[in-house]
Amino acid sequence: MAQAPRFRKDADAVAVPQGSDDSGGKHPVDETLPPLKMFTSGLQHVAAMYAGVVAPPMIVGPAVGLSATETAFLMGASLFTAGLATLLQTLGFWKIGAKLPFVNGVSFAGVTPMIAIGKGEGDNAIPIIFGAIIVAGILGFFAAPYFGKLVRFFPPVVTGTVITLIGVSLLPVAFNWSQGGNSHAAGYGSMKNIAMAAVTLAIVLLMRKFLRGFLQQISILLGLVAGTLIALPLGMTNFDAVKNADFIGFPTPFHFGAPQFQVAAIVSMCIVMLVCMTESTADILALGKIVGRPADAKTIEGGLRADTLGSALSPLFNGFMCSAFAQNIGLVAMTKVRSRFVVAAGGGILILLGLCPIAASFIGVVPLPVLGGAGIVLFGSVAASGIQTLAGAAMETGENALIVAASLGIGLIPIAAPGFYHAFPEDLLVVLDSGISTGCVVAILLNLAFNHLGAKKGSASAAPDPVLVH
Repeated sequence: MAQAPRFRKDADAVAVPQGSDDSGGKHPVDETLPPLKMFTSGLQHVAAMYAGVVAPPMIVGPAVGLSATETAFLMGASLFTAGLATLLQTLGFWKIGAKLPFVNGVSFAGVTPMIAIGKGEGDNAIPIIFGAIIVAGILGFFAAPYFGKLVRFFPPVVTGTVITLIGVSLLPVAFNWSQGGNSHAAGYGSMKNIAMAAVTLAIVLLMRKFLRGFLQQISILLGLVAGTLIALPLGMTNFDAVKNADFIGFPTPFHFGAPQFQVAAIVSMCIVMLVCMTESTADILALGKIVGRPADAKTIEGGLRADTLGSALSPLFNGFMCSAFAQNIGLVAMTKVRSRFVVAAGGGILILLGLCPIAASFIGVVPLPVLGGAGIVLFGSVAASGIQTLAGAAMETGENALIVAASLGIGLIPIAAPGFYHAFPEDLLVVLDSGISTGCVVAILLNLAFNHLGAKKGSASAAPDPVLVH
């Protein structure tokens, strides 16, 4: 077999063929790292996503009438199912899994619909929600091949726009964490909270500047540890969760009762599933570019199958709908650690956290302002990746600049004006309140209108781009 060609690693962007690395050997995505590096890098992914995984059950639990103990159980179950879904994505089997360093967890897209479903249902709220998620997951699994064939409609002008929107849409989460995370809590937005976020941000930036090698790669994790240690004498950490947590706790299957199936709830969660599949498609494409293994239709199909199967199985262990976590894409871009086995290690850690509540509670000790400071770098990295993709999107060709302008403008509406769609039907809000989904749909439609319908065959505007590595 002929040796794969070698490529320069310099400041200029160079094309990297799929399935190989710069040296012609095993692709970095398929490399395994030393055990300690594998564990700490995986732990950094867990630290980056932890708050995002436990936040939906923290919101939904009280809203549907669950006690504090039941809500805590729901949080542990969400960590456990996020770990299972992440293993499906990274390791995969048969035609399931993108086999990229792709993290899965509880989707925020379902929070509002789940609260709406659970209102007035009493003890039946969670079983009805779980029943709807199971059906939506199964239907999504069989729809995955059709989504996989849409890859040709995601050229750089579309993917760059969506990746940028992903990063920009996540930044308000980091800003909210930096203020304290709960607008009704005392001290929300105080100078103390914001200063703590700023200190953490500065620590991460300084570590990225002055550290080298592995320590530089785990600078986010080190920044979170350093920020938490600084917060200790300031009284910003809370160890109550650690004191009250059990050492071992398994998420008993159907802890809240057997799933129930209501048509209205199923329709609502199917809409959420379509939103999640749209966002995951964009995330898979983004990650494929970042790691130098461009996602084809087969990769997208496998990734969506893992998403939907993970969602269908999640209610069995009392978890919610699973989808891609974009903040971890930023972590991959920032650290340059592209091994999918690192993220699989993170999935294993999530499973252990779900089985060991006291261990999970230790990560919960990290103050939200500390997470917010680190999150600014993480989520900003995603937006920067999108801008980099747009730089190669032939903006001078045809109406590509117009496509980006309109898509970004519409996608930013839920961020810049959160109440913009308040008069619209609630079912539509599932899509409209997600700037990523609306921006993605607009970018695809405008790209079809300007670059496909009536466009000359093989035109530069519609041609796929090579993967660029800097």
